[in-house]
Amino acid sequence: MNKAAARILILLFAFAAIWFSNLEYRKLVNPDEGRYAEIPREMVASGDWTTPRLNDIKYFEKPALQYWATAAAFTVFGEHQWTARLWSALTGFLGVLMVWFTGRRLFGARAGGYAALVLASSLLWVLIAHVNTLDMGVSFFLSAAVCAFLLAQHDTAAARARERWMLAAWAALALAVLSKGLIGLALPGAALVLYMLIERDWRLVGRVHLFTGIALLLALTLPWFVAVSRANPEFFHFFFIHEHFERFLTKQHGRYQPPYYFIPVLLAGMLPWTIALLDALARAWKRDPGQRFQVQRFLLVWAAVVFVFFSASSSKLVSYILPMFPALALITGARLARLGARALAWQTLPAALAGVALLAFLPGIERYASREVPVELFRDYADWLIAAGLVQISGASACAWLAWRGRTNAALVILAGTGLVFAQLALTGHESLSRANSAYYIVQKIKPELKPGMPFYSVDTYDQSLQFYLQRPTTMVSYKDELGFGIAQEPHKFIPDLARFEVIWNKETEALAMMSPKTYEGLRAKNLPMRIVARDTRRIIVSRQLGNP
Repeated sequence: MNKAAARILILLFAFAAIWFSNLEYRKLVNPDEGRYAEIPREMVASGDWTTPRLNDIKYFEKPALQYWATAAAFTVFGEHQWTARLWSALTGFLGVLMVWFTGRRLFGARAGGYAALVLASSLLWVLIAHVNTLDMGVSFFLSAAVCAFLLAQHDTAAARARERWMLAAWAALALAVLSKGLIGLALPGAALVLYMLIERDWRLVGRVHLFTGIALLLALTLPWFVAVSRANPEFFHFFFIHEHFERFLTKQHGRYQPPYYFIPVLLAGMLPWTIALLDALARAWKRDPGQRFQVQRFLLVWAAVVFVFFSASSSKLVSYILPMFPALALITGARLARLGARALAWQTLPAALAGVALLAFLPGIERYASREVPVELFRDYADWLIAAGLVQISGASACAWLAWRGRTNAALVILAGTGLVFAQLALTGHESLSRANSAYYIVQKIKPELKPGMPFYSVDTYDQSLQFYLQRPTTMVSYKDELGFGIAQEPHKFIPDLARFEVIWNKETEALAMMSPKTYEGLRAKNLPMRIVARDTRRIIVSRQLGNP
């Protein structure tokens, strides 16, 4: 093994060690992490891997691929926090390797390595890869489809290789559909059509192996959609009409943000590479006269389609634009490979300002405290953020100094390591807030009270992480939240109002119930027999035992 290969291998091991280091450390927090751990836990417990259920209620908002992957991890490794997050972390890690491989093929070894460094340390990519949501999985498969498509259409691709890469692209699209639905087709299709219109490259339609590709996609996606629809006739309308068209066009999910919402998300999410990205974007549209297929133009079109699509949507979350990031990393890596050492120093030094801004913000962090999230928790978190800010300042400064001295490779490795550690420190420190944001601690308090088969009620509230740590569902009372559709299909699993709950509770011999402090005071005023067994800033858990008030 030569020295260059040895250095790459050392970097890869160091990257993997830092990347996977904190998956178990943090408790699962509400809402997404609890939800996307509980659905696969119930799959394993019930043996039904066709119909997704949340709190034992039918839950059709998303397809099943990530549920299956997490359920498989639970089956093999056990039900832990790290196995709940494994799919997100693994697809994020593979995304970095995918960008490295694709960048090498398209732009050369140096550009590919730089692109991987950019993605591996971009703030939003690192954060979402370590949180149990569906966005990293679908972003990986969409980006894998884009990368395979670029490798197929690149001018140097042979006919056999082009066919193989296009089939890989179609397979990745199928997995994207199984990850989060029709955006797995809509976004790549829109990018392809827009690119053909801009470039007037109508022959591209014949180079995508449309018929065999669609056949492969249907072979991979239809079995589950058919099976879940046969088992649940109500699935089709809810999933395809409500979750796709109504979600995009209406504000009913309460996630409305202004059209410019994703601009600051993108600028902050690309830290510490924001300035380098802006420089790369300014040059990415330039035509390469030596190439028939314009790789960077397509990457730019793809990123623009993702950005505009979600900016136009009435439902916005920070993580929605994540599929842009591998494309932006490739564009940035290609630019960095051509950038002079002094220019690199000037582009990377401003990343230190992010650390300065964070340290300047921290003295006022206590103003975010509330009854639910006490000030002590924020003070603990501030210590982690101080460390993250100092790492960012020192790393960006060291990068600029090394770049100024012409040591470009070392400078970029230092900055990438800085970005990765910065994100991991900020995320790991978030565990300081978990006493308010996770049901883990309150579940530990009630374990002596909890018996197999004992009724457990969620009264006028729903805590997404409670069921995973209880290792069982609860009966919801009065409060439906996102489970309203599933409750309408199985109303016998739901208690519609507090009056009915009071009747049922009074008949119980042993039972537990979780509620908010406000609900508890209201029921206590009615002399409902309850004994507090645990409480925190958000929740109170009470027991019902005959003979005890």
